[in-house]
Amino acid sequence: MTVIDATHQRRIRVLELAAELGNVSEACRLIGVSRTRYYEWKAIADQHGLDALQRRSRRRPTQPNETPTWQVEVIIAESVSRATLGPAQLLPFLEDRGVCLSASGVYKVLRRNGLGRRRQRVAALAAMTAATGGPVTREALDGPFGFCHFAARPGDLVALDSFYVGKLKGVGKVWMFTAIDTATRLATLHLLAGEHTAEAAAAFLQLLRSRLIRHRVPLNGVLTDRGPEFTGKAFGKQCAAMGITHTKTPPRSPNHNAVCERFHSTVLHEFFRTAFHRQYFTSVRSLDRQLQTWVEEHYNARRRNRGDFMAGRTPLEVLATHRDWLDAQ
Repeated sequence: MTVIDATHQRRIRVLELAAELGNVSEACRLIGVSRTRYYEWKAIADQHGLDALQRRSRRRPTQPNETPTWQVEVIIAESVSRATLGPAQLLPFLEDRGVCLSASGVYKVLRRNGLGRRRQRVAALAAMTAATGGPVTREALDGPFGFCHFAARPGDLVALDSFYVGKLKGVGKVWMFTAIDTATRLATLHLLAGEHTAEAAAAFLQLLRSRLIRHRVPLNGVLTDRGPEFTGKAFGKQCAAMGITHTKTPPRSPNHNAVCERFHSTVLHEFFRTAFHRQYFTSVRSLDRQLQTWVEEHYNARRRNRGDFMAGRTPLEVLATHRDWLDAQ
């Protein structure tokens, strides 16, 4: 039963209980709702039936003439890199990248993404500069935009981070390396026992490339914090050998790697906590096997992300919007 189904049953139950008891106040107290809410639901049920109490989805509907996702990402990237230019002045640069829209169409896209004003675009550019080379202005530290939000194509910028899972009896410390493609939110994970060293992070890079190849996604750049596993010589040498651009977030700025930080909360609550309550694990291999099943079959393929960027899509659905570009590579 889904949350929507449970909510629907709860609304029906309070109406039925009030009829059984003949006491609205007592029924509302037992179910845990206010009498005002009860009378609202009763009026709806009396007029339209019990089915009308079903909660409606609040997801923004998909419009048939909606601007494609890849065009929106190109507009955002160009508007931030040329922060002082207005929509009309951006048109030639957008046409060079295959986006042909009117000035009003470009402005509507920018406004929906919080970039309609020049000061908003300048603030986004300052935040990008802070993520790549350190803050130029103090205001950039508080900017709402992270560098990772402006990857226009899959593989251009993959956010990396490490996550401490805990201790397994007989195994020791268990860490997880996380990789989230910022253009599609496609996740790649790997568990390891012991310390998360620069050598382990370098090995994860090779694993990451092989898994992205399955989706025909090139690995061109990575975004990391300044942890020792990502600033060590082994990791730097591996990036250079693979031709990968390595971008580091500014010190004490986890918001610039927000896609990984948010994912860690998701995997903790939706996988690890339930997995450890269901089964007693004695090896990293058995835990990693279940983790890979969860991320590939559930998170990447079926779990709908309700954030503003994903808009109810799964990572594989977003990846499909870039399929024409990927096939041309």
